[in-house]
Amino acid sequence: MFTGIVTDVGTVDSVTAPEERLRRLRIHASYDAATIELGASIACSGVCMTVVRFGPRDGGGCFFEVDAAAETLARTTVDAWHEGTRVNLERSLKIGDELGGHIVTGHVDAVAEIVARTEVTGGEGPWAATARFDLRVPRALAGFVAEKGSVTLDGTSLTVNSVAGDMFSVLLIPHTLQVTTWGDRKAGDPINFEVDLMARYAARLAQARAEGY
Repeated sequence: MFTGIVTDVGTVDSVTAPEERLRRLRIHASYDAATIELGASIACSGVCMTVVRFGPRDGGGCFFEVDAAAETLARTTVDAWHEGTRVNLERSLKIGDELGGHIVTGHVDAVAEIVARTEVTGGEGPWAATARFDLRVPRALAGFVAEKGSVTLDGTSLTVNSVAGDMFSVLLIPHTLQVTTWGDRKAGDPINFEVDLMARYAARLAQARAEGY
């Protein structure tokens, strides 16, 4: 379980394929290796992944390795990750932690696409980097997106500004652009998309009632 509050930006160091539909990824991060355990869950750009190997790095920080199987490769952007890819990271939520975003499972529903990026404020100073992103989601998932609701995009908890059909927009403040991979994002980029957990169950309940269950 996660909150969608990114705590580090890691870098993919290597990608290997032990089997045809399996990827082993080594990711470099600034986390203290002493705080990581084998089997721990770390959200990597919104994808909940299990640590299968880890250790300290010379000069500080750590490396950890995760495996991505066929379902993950089919539903997320992980299949396109390569050496040098930057990924948003979040450690799993602990009881007593501040819930600063919203409840995130790390189970990506689909890949959304950035249609446009617009710099909302201009001029000099810290506010010059505020940006609006317009994204398109698969039509089957469009109903899960609500104005002023929450979505998880590449592991980042964001508030939906507007919705129109299969399109919606989010506004990112300078801090988010600086401490996540969003500062590099542009039109055409694929983004891991997870719907809000409450919306998921509300939709399933309505479907079950319609089917007579």
